Amino acid sequence: MKAVTLGVHVLDVLVRPVEAIPEGQGATLVEDIRMTAAGTAGGTALTLAKLGAAVRSAGAIGTDPTGDMLVALLDRAGIDTALLVRRADTPTSASVLPIRPSGERPSLHLLGANITYGPDDVPWDAIAEATHLHLGGPELIGVDVAARILAHAKEHGVVTSVDLLAPGVLGGFEQIAAALPYVDHFLPNDDQVLGFSGEDDLVAGAKKFLGAGAGLVAVTRGGDGALLVTEAGTETVPAFAVDVVDTTGCGDAFSAGFLRGVALGRTPRESAVLGCAAAALVARGLGSDHGDFDLAAADAFAATHATRD
Repeated sequence: MKAVTLGVHVLDVLVRPVEAIPEGQGATLVEDIRMTAAGTAGGTALTLAKLGAAVRSAGAIGTDPTGDMLVALLDRAGIDTALLVRRADTPTSASVLPIRPSGERPSLHLLGANITYGPDDVPWDAIAEATHLHLGGPELIGVDVAARILAHAKEHGVVTSVDLLAPGVLGGFEQIAAALPYVDHFLPNDDQVLGFSGEDDLVAGAKKFLGAGAGLVAVTRGGDGALLVTEAGTETVPAFAVDVVDTTGCGDAFSAGFLRGVALGRTPRESAVLGCAAAALVARGLGSDHGDFDLAAADAFAATHATRD
């Protein structure tokens, strides 16, 4: 599997546990503060590399120290960062995530350079040479640019996938509709399905994406696992029962596991099981890069751990 993960790259600063922000200039002690690479492209790249894919990451970041740190973290994970473009006039996207004891994570987010990515930045030849293109956050670069990138990939026989960044409340069908005919695997979460489709039901929302041209919709539902929707029908895949430390990056880990399964010729359900296993392994620690696991370890975890049925 030769993958290009294109789109949103973020440096996360995670603080745990945070039950409340101290008032005024007050202070409180915490157990851990970490920085990790993240984002719907960067976070997916991390887990894809762990699962044995050759990964090249593409997107826009700044020339600031935040960007230096992000590149260093991706390089350390074995990801080719040569396709990242760097902006001298725009900061690298970053988030501060105060992680609650439950594992939930409110976010303080800087959009940064991600929204500056355009056609002149796209590594067209690298995409054509890949086996898989994962586009994370098409709504940030605009649906016309996203459609052009995905169409180019399809013209060269590349398997395509898309995940969204914006919460459902900020979504609209027009933000993604033109790109859907070029998407083999659409990987939103349940909130995004409802928000971007305008439907009140997950299956109805997923079918709206299918009707616009997407090949398969795999909806992540947190602790409820995943919902697979195709023209042939729907299927649920349960999440694994683990003690959750932090849910940051779990959606990206699912995307990576699912896509790695697809590349290995597994069925959609088998691919979703691998995705759920990768998400569970990431959830057991702090940050998108948590877990020293590979494909064999993820498969072993899936085979031996209970689900939330």
